[in-house]
Amino acid sequence: MTTSVDALRARLAEITDLTRTAGLLSWDQQTMMPPRGSGARAEEMATLQRVLHERATHPELGRLLDAAGVEVDVADLDDVDAALVRVGRRDHEKAVRVPADLSADLARAAAHGHEAWTRAREADDFGAFLPSLERNLELAGRYAACFPEAATPYDALLDDYEPGATAAELDARFGEIRAGLVPLIAAIAHREPREEGPLRDDYPADAQRAFVWRVISALGADDAAWRLDESVHPFSAGLAQGDIRVTTRCRPGHLGPALFSTIHEFGHGLYEHNVAPELDRTPLADGASLGIHESQSRLWENIIGRSEPFCRWLLPRAAEAFPDALDGVEVAAFHAAANRVAPSLIRVEADEATYPLHIVLRFGLERDLLEGRLAARDLPAAWNAGMADLLGVEVESDRHGVLQDVHWAEGAIGYFPTYLLGSAISAQLWQSLAADVPDVEARIAAGDFAPVRDWLREHVHRHGRKLLPGELLERATGRPLDVAPYLDYLRDKYARLYDLDSDAVAAEA
Repeated sequence: MTTSVDALRARLAEITDLTRTAGLLSWDQQTMMPPRGSGARAEEMATLQRVLHERATHPELGRLLDAAGVEVDVADLDDVDAALVRVGRRDHEKAVRVPADLSADLARAAAHGHEAWTRAREADDFGAFLPSLERNLELAGRYAACFPEAATPYDALLDDYEPGATAAELDARFGEIRAGLVPLIAAIAHREPREEGPLRDDYPADAQRAFVWRVISALGADDAAWRLDESVHPFSAGLAQGDIRVTTRCRPGHLGPALFSTIHEFGHGLYEHNVAPELDRTPLADGASLGIHESQSRLWENIIGRSEPFCRWLLPRAAEAFPDALDGVEVAAFHAAANRVAPSLIRVEADEATYPLHIVLRFGLERDLLEGRLAARDLPAAWNAGMADLLGVEVESDRHGVLQDVHWAEGAIGYFPTYLLGSAISAQLWQSLAADVPDVEARIAAGDFAPVRDWLREHVHRHGRKLLPGELLERATGRPLDVAPYLDYLRDKYARLYDLDSDAVAAEA
């Protein structure tokens, strides 16, 4: 006998299939599609989103959710069927608030916006991108208006990326992080600058791509389920557990951007790859939130990828791939180069210490744009002033300034703060992981990454969306979000690298 839960599963599986198909079209647009396909792709995305919206808002889905809710104990956090009802109801109730035409318009504008951004970035012409930005902001405002109970329009958008989070809450946490980082960055600035030489040499793009694939293969990617491509802005797409797409961007003469961005995207892909199999083809086969998702990419990119044990493992393999660039380079020099602190223009190439300030800037600007305190046409000037204030750098062009990120082009307003939230979460998770696996650094230095993968699979990945982000973090670490481990990690790390008194730096914060 077919139960309501069985019928609900079948309907949600169809919605998941359609969502993944939309993801595949988006991946293709950013990696393979010829430029002249952009107009047709925008209409295809709009049509698919309209079909998705019809499925997600259909009254029969609401009836099935109610009936299935009677059959299960919805309060049981570990039961898959109960989680299907909880998450399915949240998604359904949000979807029915949004008109079908608006849903399609958002998808169409995102596809058009991506192509407009790509052209504008290449031409260093913000004016060419401005109409798309204004359109995305208009649509985002209309979407936020569908949720008038939110304290601010920004909160309505943020909830899609980080359920339950508010801008006021993030303001407080980010303020604490900023206060802790300012004296650290100032103390580093008074030390002798570290050389970036080992990462800047003869690194041909094709050889970089082959090398970074070799690196993430050692970390846990395999060509039976993963593929690596190039895109203007690196990203990942988990289309299924056995279909993980990651991209990179190679800069000839500089190994760092491709290396660390690819490890970053590997962290995202591993999350999607390791979701429990019983969650496949359901809305649960995704991350608990983007903050949790970003914690995985930031953990692999920085806490592991820039660590001394990882550099010890990596350097011989890098020297084998690039003997002319790395012959005779010592681990200490390579490690110092990977962790050089220097305020810079580009977020995805920023060091760990200054990276949070890039997010603080974007977080403030997108709130001001959405809530009418900043006109889109004035964004470059506001961006440049913010970069000077927060990082002390002069923006040389819009291409290296306001046009460097793809998020606003695709209507992803509210995404940026999850990077910093994820950075804080990554340190809290690592603290618990290191306590549970005391020899983890020695294992990493030996090239044995299984203990890290296994711990993350057990405590984070397998749950998918079964748990809300706060519930997942408390289970994994025994406490709610706390930014102290993140600040302690950064102070301790850079005290060693730059010969600082970490206690004195903390006292100044």
